[in-house]
Amino acid sequence: MDGDYRAFLDDLLSISTPSGFEGKGQRRWLDYVEQFADETRVDEYGNAVAVYEGADDTPAIALAGHGDEIGLMVRDIDENGFLKLARIGGSDKTVTRGQHVTIHTADGAVDGVIGQVAIHLRDPSDDEYTDINDQYVDIGVSDEAEARERVDIGDPITLDTEITDLAGGRVAARGLDNRVGIWTAAEAFRRAVETKPETTVYAISTVQEEIGLKGATMVGFDLDPDAVIATDVTHATDQPESPSSKGSGIELGAGPVVARGSANHPKLVEAARGIAADEDIDVQLQASGNATGTDADAFYTTRGGIPSLNVGLPNRYMHTPVEVVEFADLDSAADLLAGIAVRGDEFAPFTVDI
Repeated sequence: MDGDYRAFLDDLLSISTPSGFEGKGQRRWLDYVEQFADETRVDEYGNAVAVYEGADDTPAIALAGHGDEIGLMVRDIDENGFLKLARIGGSDKTVTRGQHVTIHTADGAVDGVIGQVAIHLRDPSDDEYTDINDQYVDIGVSDEAEARERVDIGDPITLDTEITDLAGGRVAARGLDNRVGIWTAAEAFRRAVETKPETTVYAISTVQEEIGLKGATMVGFDLDPDAVIATDVTHATDQPESPSSKGSGIELGAGPVVARGSANHPKLVEAARGIAADEDIDVQLQASGNATGTDADAFYTTRGGIPSLNVGLPNRYMHTPVEVVEFADLDSAADLLAGIAVRGDEFAPFTVDI
């Protein structure tokens, strides 16, 4: 991946968007998709939508990802100026200590570090992971008053990491969950619109997925499309420490993942697999017996039920600062989503045969 498409992804990864604080990232996403859209709009909580208007009496297909990421928040400030922490979403206590962080304040970024007692001073027999609520950020000040001049309770915090290219066309970064999903939705939208399809196509970047699929519930009710493909990361288990009891056979580089069961509408599963075969796109299958854990779960229970499909992007080390994806999977997913959007009328109406 290179050129404008890679620059767009890097821009998304460089902007901090913890749940509830997605505005700057949503703005960058809109700047990209509005080049190809007939209209863009944003709702009261920041869900962003681009619209391509197709012909009358044709299906409206939505391509969605979530624009937020996990993070931390200033919960309190102690008398010595150390910042106490709360989670935003599923932040992992095993990877937060000893990390550089940025506190995002109304007056700009404040640098800090999450403290970790030196190995020389720790009792090896008591080497357990400390809960995030018991961890703290050191911003270098001497007391509470000095800290309160710089930060407020409720300021969001993100870990500072680099975007690192690895061998094999892979990249490591914080927040690939789910910047790669909104990149894929935007790029699939561009590819679909270039063909001037008969269908109406939406591209959506939702907010607050990491804290309960909130944005998808809002925007799904508002748009009420005929079908939604929600694109999010899924666990690649091709790594040495993946537990065998939770192994899924999902591999980096083997293509996007089509989920089956629960939220995933049979007609959309059929469409995804058929288009993949027609277009020679490698896909992987994933069992989803109870829930997908993605925005698809919110979309398909909105209104009277919106036919939905979860397409996964294989990701190693999810919810850590070193998530890893392969560019080829993103490119294939964009082709697959574009194909579903363009050919949606072939599979409509999206109903279950009984």
